[in-house]
Amino acid sequence: MPKEKITLNRRLLLRRIFLFPVFTFSTFYFFSLSSGDTNTKPQKADLIVVWKKRRKMVLFHQSIPIREYSVKLGFNPIGHKIKEGDGRTPEGKYFIDRVNLNSKYHKSLGISYPNKADKEASREKGFDPGGDIFIHGGPRRNWLFNFFRDWTAGCIAVSDREIDEIVSLVSMGTIIYIYE
Repeated sequence: MPKEKITLNRRLLLRRIFLFPVFTFSTFYFFSLSSGDTNTKPQKADLIVVWKKRRKMVLFHQSIPIREYSVKLGFNPIGHKIKEGDGRTPEGKYFIDRVNLNSKYHKSLGISYPNKADKEASREKGFDPGGDIFIHGGPRRNWLFNFFRDWTAGCIAVSDREIDEIVSLVSMGTIIYIYE
C-alpha cells in the first residue's frame, strides 16, 4: 500500500476517534438544553449557575442541566458588586427570594443580594451595598440597542420569552451561584 494512502487512512481514523465523540456530546448537550421542545415538560430547577465571563446561565435539576441561556449583565460586570450604582453583578451564593410578575422588565426573579458578608464588606469600605438584584426580561424601550451590550445596573437580563420560561421552572428558595 502506498505511504500516502496509509497516512490518509490514519488521519480519517484519528478524526473519527477524536472528533466524533466531541461532536456527538456537544450536539446532544445543546439539543438537550434547547428550549424549543414543547412535548415534554422539564423538571423544576433546583440550582441556577451564572458564569459572568461566558455570559451564560444554566438551570439544573438534580445536577443535570435542563436549560441554558445567554445573559446580559451590569454595565460594568467585571468583579464583585461592592456598592450601589457600581454597575457590577454580584458574585457568590444566593437564593431566589421573590417573584414579580408585573415588573417593568416584563417579569423578574429576585436574588437575595446583599447577604451578610456583602453588607459587612461594603460597610467596611464605607459604602451602601445596594440591592434589588434580579433575573429579568428585556427593557420596554431601546430593546434592540440593549440586545448587543451589557446594560443593566447589576441584574441578569434575558429575553421576555426566556424569563417566562425561567419563572415557570424556578421556585422560591432555589440556590443561585454567580461566578466570574
